[in-house]
Amino acid sequence: MKILVTGGAGFIGGNFAHMMVRKYPEDQIVVLDALTYAGNLETLEPIMNEPNFRFVKGDIRDRAFIDTLFENEKFDVVVNFAAESHVDRSIENPEIFLETNIMGVQVLMDACRKYSVKRYHQVSTDEVYGDLPLDRPDLLFHEDTPLQTSSPYSASKAAADLLVHAYHRTYGLPVTISRCSNNYGPYHFPEKLIPLVISRALADESIPVYGEGANVRDWLYVTDHCSAIDLIIRKGKVGEVYNIGGHNEKSNLEVVKTILKALGKSEDLITYVKDRPGHDLRYAMDPTKIETELGWEPEFRFEEGIQETIKWYLANKDWWEHIVSGEYQEYYNRMYLNR
Repeated sequence: MKILVTGGAGFIGGNFAHMMVRKYPEDQIVVLDALTYAGNLETLEPIMNEPNFRFVKGDIRDRAFIDTLFENEKFDVVVNFAAESHVDRSIENPEIFLETNIMGVQVLMDACRKYSVKRYHQVSTDEVYGDLPLDRPDLLFHEDTPLQTSSPYSASKAAADLLVHAYHRTYGLPVTISRCSNNYGPYHFPEKLIPLVISRALADESIPVYGEGANVRDWLYVTDHCSAIDLIIRKGKVGEVYNIGGHNEKSNLEVVKTILKALGKSEDLITYVKDRPGHDLRYAMDPTKIETELGWEPEFRFEEGIQETIKWYLANKDWWEHIVSGEYQEYYNRMYLNR
């Protein structure tokens, strides 16, 4: 198969590209990324010279570019990770989230229709369901839980999900959707919670925690998420939604304290800051459907995955230090402009 991975220079898309290139040497993996602030070509460096891998720079909103790419490449499968994804940034500037996360999805699906792509997979998020109360641990998000968003980011992702369903029903486009809980692991952009805590703790800098740190997330190790998507595009039922969760609910404060303890750092580094607007209280996924229908289950418990994540950040300081310094944005120029 020839598989297009959009947003493949980002955190989850990059890990997915790594896995697919190595697991399926007979397949061709093409990564498309606009290399905006969260797209880092250095993430793909370990697979850049593999014979079944190719990188293309481009924007999913650019209809003429996408049309030409699809016409030339004849993709069998499209997996769309491309998205603006940081909630705080969506609060500051909603417009780019609507453009990329909704209009970009439309452009991709129009190309899929025109060039008879066999499967379009939309990577979504648990945030489309809104949130759950902290005092009801029995409540979980199911695939039929009503969509009730809290931020411009989650609203844009929910709109995209509805558009994907509409293209399936109206045009018969073969689609699947996955909604995942919070990912963590290698190559996570340093402004997100876990890598932010690691990098700031190593520098003995203050660690900001929203409110009292009581907000709860279900943490999913990124390679577990990638294996689930691989199963869905190969065995998932067209038109279906699959929740992917890690069975690892932790409060933000628990996560921060776990990392500080692992690094031998004092909890005095924690600084409580004003909570962000509309901050969801709790996310908790029920992944029963994907477990029973496709046989997926997560490999990593949080206690194991967080140790692996910390080890990776300690062993790959150059990667995240380049991001902190801004040097990572020059990698594309070094790699491509003089070739």
